[in-house]
Amino acid sequence: MHRIAIMQGRLLPPEEGRFQYFPRDCWREEFPRAAAAGLNAIEWIYDLHGADINPLGSDSGIEEMQALARQHKIDVASVCADYFMDCPFTTARPTEFRKLVSHLVWLLDRCRLIGITRIVLPFVDASRIETRFQETQVVDMLRDVLPHAAKAGVEIHLETSFGPKDFAALLAKLTHPMLKVNYDTGNSASLGYNVRCELAAYGSQIGGVHIKDRVRGAGTVPLGQGDADISALLSGLVAIGYQGDFVLQVARGTTGDEVTWARQNRLYLVQRLKEANR
Repeated sequence: MHRIAIMQGRLLPPEEGRFQYFPRDCWREEFPRAAAAGLNAIEWIYDLHGADINPLGSDSGIEEMQALARQHKIDVASVCADYFMDCPFTTARPTEFRKLVSHLVWLLDRCRLIGITRIVLPFVDASRIETRFQETQVVDMLRDVLPHAAKAGVEIHLETSFGPKDFAALLAKLTHPMLKVNYDTGNSASLGYNVRCELAAYGSQIGGVHIKDRVRGAGTVPLGQGDADISALLSGLVAIGYQGDFVLQVARGTTGDEVTWARQNRLYLVQRLKEANR
């Protein structure tokens, strides 16, 4: 049975107009709310907004996270490293670039301490790879960091804006067992990519999936109301024996009713998974 998780912050009202963020004051509340929604896990957010107070940054914080996870039977098995969207590798000057590499290595070690087994590293939107020089920098950085990831036992899952062929070509430069793909249904739909072509190009390397829906060339909408071909993706993943997690990163519903909305989206995904397995 696949583990169904939710992106951190989606179980709480938006904070200061932020769509996705580490909830500085209310993160403890997410564990009972995730359990009430019938979920299995939370994908933790490590971003610049919450970096100074994120419990991942202290041993006492990690102990508190572990205690809440045990109490509510909610796993924290992954981190979405939005810090590197706020501070992108792709536009950093050399001195800052080296600091970012060191910070990523530090984050891998913090994940090791709590038992988190994967980090999603985003190269989309403000951190997207746009030039050959940027791609070379990213490849060199990953070659340097992946041995640290292996030592920590933490996979690095890339999320990029690349089309199927370009993404496959990038992965071919970095053959390493700790490097995987994070597939985002909404981002691929927005960019107009074909699910079957993506699966053919790098399906066996997908290690995690973000579930959301987007209109082509536009923003996030409720599941089933955009151009994401979620059914085709799930059928393709079943065919190749995918065993990883699904993380709900869906459009927000009514403020104050986040648990009900999460429960509804979980049921939508469960139904699509049942159809894909028939």
